[in-house]
Amino acid sequence: MKRTNILKAGAVCMALAAGSGAFAQDGRAILQKVLDVKEPDFTHALVTMELIEKDGTVSESRTVEEYGRSKDGLASLVMVFKSPASVKDTRFLQVENSGKADDKWIYLPALRTTRRVAASQGSQSFMGTDVTYDDMSTRELDDDTHELLGEETKNGFSCWKIKSTPVNASTSQYQYRIQWIDKNTSVPIYAEMYDKKGNLIKVLTVEKLENISGYDIPTVDVLKNVQTGHATRLVISKIVVDKPIPDRVFTESFLNTGK
Repeated sequence: MKRTNILKAGAVCMALAAGSGAFAQDGRAILQKVLDVKEPDFTHALVTMELIEKDGTVSESRTVEEYGRSKDGLASLVMVFKSPASVKDTRFLQVENSGKADDKWIYLPALRTTRRVAASQGSQSFMGTDVTYDDMSTRELDDDTHELLGEETKNGFSCWKIKSTPVNASTSQYQYRIQWIDKNTSVPIYAEMYDKKGNLIKVLTVEKLENISGYDIPTVDVLKNVQTGHATRLVISKIVVDKPIPDRVFTESFLNTGK
């Protein structure tokens, strides 16, 4: 079953008339539509990852090769860091599971070993970026309540604005999230994450959304920590969709050997 993560999430007058309960129902229905959008069975992409300082300068630019697979409704992701030398040959694997937490492993070339990423490490930064391991994790739709706040134009897109709050606060590092969902494509194009004190901490912006082989794919994303001023930009420079990728790529063995 497809689930939500940070990189992805009836008539308004009728909902307003019906009260907050109708809003919550509509919010969930809209996010279900987001999850139902057809995705490629396979993706193979070359990504530029930029670490951006508070003053706007790029402190480090990385090249990452990404492999993605959707099988039986569950997603797997492999990231291979190609440059610079400080991160070269670092490899990461995430496998979505049905009804339980995602599995994550990371290969560290300096130690020549693959280690499992523990659930207790969820709030830690992934490879020095503004993304945490929990940000990358998928959540069941009903792990949160979803309130439709209304309609709003964001970055030129006509959107539904939805607030998602964890049913169990201990399962998320955020008190709540707000997403703006493009009505035309059902793709989340903007999101705000609020910390446990209710203060805005991160903003995710889709700067470019492209239709590639019939799929609407964000090709430029920026995640900014507004409390530190640091940001991470991801730019897809090349992508191939629906070309089969061998199952062996999505294994711990591949992490260890790179082949």
